[in-house]
Amino acid sequence: MQTQQGNFNQAFTLLLSAANWLLIVSVAGFGIAVMASYPLAHTLSIPVQITAHISSLLFATLLKIGYVVRCLCQYNLGLEVR
Repeated sequence: MQTQQGNFNQAFTLLLSAANWLLIVSVAGFGIAVMASYPLAHTLSIPVQITAHISSLLFATLLKIGYVVRCLCQYNLGLEVR
């Protein structure tokens, strides 16, 4: 039977993996949103451009949340926080 600390370590390890995936998805989404908002704007309709601009804000927020969760998990697992 695992101790409570072992359960926390397992939960933080799983959460660290989820945070890493959130970082990957949010960086990719932010890149696509920025490309649609600026360099490709002349080829897209106004509603798509508006959606791209709003998406860039949402993906930037998810990026920040993912990074904070990642740092929290690394700290609680005793890993180097960077």
